[in-house]
Amino acid sequence: MDPFPRFRFLVLVLCLILNSGDGFYLPGSYPHKYLEGDKLSVKVNSITSVDTELPFSYYSLPFCQPQEGIKDSAENLGEILMGDRIENSPYQFKMKLNETEIFLCKTAPLTADQVKLLQRRIDEMYQVNPMLDNLPAIRYTKKDNYYLRFTGYPVGYHASNGYYLFNHLKFTVLIHKYEENNVARVMGTGDAAEMIPPVEKTGGSAPGHMVVGFEVVPCSQKHDANLAKNLKMYGKYPSAITCDPSTLSMVMKEGQPIVFSYEVSFEESDIKWPSRWDAYLKMEGSKVHWFSILNSLMVIAFLAGIVFVIFLRTVRRDLTRYEELDKEAQAQMNEELSGWKLVVGDVFRAPDSPLLLCVMVGDGVQILGMAVVTILFAALGFMSPASRGTLITGMLFFFLVLGILAGYVAVRLWKTIKCGDISGWMSVSWRVACFFPGIAFLILTVLNFLLWGSRSTGAIPFALFIILLLLWFCISVPLTLVGGYLGAKAPHIEYPVRTNQIPREIPSQKYPSWLLVLGAGTLPFGTLFIELFFIMSSLWMGRVYYVFGFLFVVMILLVVVCAEVSLVLTYMHLCVEDWRWWWKSFFASGSVAIYIFLYSINYLVFDLQSLSGPVSATLYLGYSLLMVLAIMLATGTTGFLSSFWFVHFLFSSVKLD
Repeated sequence: MDPFPRFRFLVLVLCLILNSGDGFYLPGSYPHKYLEGDKLSVKVNSITSVDTELPFSYYSLPFCQPQEGIKDSAENLGEILMGDRIENSPYQFKMKLNETEIFLCKTAPLTADQVKLLQRRIDEMYQVNPMLDNLPAIRYTKKDNYYLRFTGYPVGYHASNGYYLFNHLKFTVLIHKYEENNVARVMGTGDAAEMIPPVEKTGGSAPGHMVVGFEVVPCSQKHDANLAKNLKMYGKYPSAITCDPSTLSMVMKEGQPIVFSYEVSFEESDIKWPSRWDAYLKMEGSKVHWFSILNSLMVIAFLAGIVFVIFLRTVRRDLTRYEELDKEAQAQMNEELSGWKLVVGDVFRAPDSPLLLCVMVGDGVQILGMAVVTILFAALGFMSPASRGTLITGMLFFFLVLGILAGYVAVRLWKTIKCGDISGWMSVSWRVACFFPGIAFLILTVLNFLLWGSRSTGAIPFALFIILLLLWFCISVPLTLVGGYLGAKAPHIEYPVRTNQIPREIPSQKYPSWLLVLGAGTLPFGTLFIELFFIMSSLWMGRVYYVFGFLFVVMILLVVVCAEVSLVLTYMHLCVEDWRWWWKSFFASGSVAIYIFLYSINYLVFDLQSLSGPVSATLYLGYSLLMVLAIMLATGTTGFLSSFWFVHFLFSSVKLD
């Protein structure tokens, strides 16, 4: 194949980019310039509820449909996996043109099933989620002299005398003048913007505006269906409409049509383009959020420092005393010193189920690498809230690519345990490629059947299932096998001591060693639990999570604490002459998953009290189980690898005959 056409194409694209001169914007952040009178189209996402956690299509309810028909917007893989279904809507504006009493449509008389469906959606607190220029509609509610912010608006309201539908919407579009010479290089859609020198251009251009805010006020308005009989969409409703959110008048009844209308006004705003997402990110409780995270970081850093200092002093003292003794004194002082030196002939004895350990460590490396890289990119602004689905898409991409690292680590560990024997490396690689993805696929399949049965947009389409399977077997599995091949070719890690043929008897302990292992997970959990609350709120309460910089710091602290906890417990087990440290070092840090799962159940009982139905609870527990399994593999791998390095370093530092 001739490479020159491809090269010329790349040069052409580069020239076009350089000649554009309008700055560089990361995905989801490029400003759109609207001239006066330009058409603005509102899109709608799936209707959502924190009571059921089951998203449904906007057009599953008897709402007005666009004249050109319902069309899906271009979606990425992450949007579909998250249950987003962004579609066009009949709501249309013209830039800087204020309009009132706009007739939208009159539905057919409501059937009994439609009335029941609307009533059920109102009881389940479903929210409609319109969007303009990629900004979700925001709604303000006054409470005790301050305003609460919400995205979207409720389908209706259930009062004592009936169900009321919000059939009139008052939109407010905040706009800011488009300044050609003030184009910023925006990292995501956060506050940070780096000014770049303007590019001189010949000729003038018409003044335009950017959309920097989108607000909605829902109203329940009683319309006369007879007046709307001959009206066309976007026509003028013949009577005045006063939108008062505190007044409810549109009662839903069987056999009665619904008339929809709206109004729109444009307001000049001082909000700059990079700051237009501030209203969504700076929700209530942000001060508590930042204070809690900082407090958690300080406490955990202090505890980790103490553990690290005590640990280093203890090991250094033992090594120093041991190395200062001559051979005869060493034999006499063995019982007085720590017992870890007595297991020198058994410390590297192969563990039980070595194949499973290698597989879990390989998958743990893959998950940990995916998490670190994804959160790092998100902290740098590449995965902003404006770019819907990019976080999930990025996680999936990095997980697939890091399969090569998983295969390498698992096979090299297998080769080390087998003292250089590479037989069975292909089997190890296959198991690594299928262990965690297989469990995840099984859980998602079961949950997807529940979503299919509920007709929710959260269900993964069958075609996407096939795509995920192809990604798994055509990308992840081959990369894992390549990594396994590289691991088989790499030299195995030489043990510093020889292993005795007869295992040393382990003295009886005063307390079960596994009890200490399970309790060790409390310290890593202390690193994570405050941040975990905000992550859970983002996942299940519809809040926007954006402090990825703090999350990255928390993750680094979590890795450090997991390593230290596993090191300390491994050292304690060796001191009591228990040489079976392999699995215990894995679960010493991996046991944090148990506490996270218990916290998830606590969050379900006390924070998601309104979660209704067995399907919703099953979905919550299923996704929580998948999350906990991934955390166990990642944290357990961190603890095991750090303990392996420590044991190898410790016994290679001791003078032996």
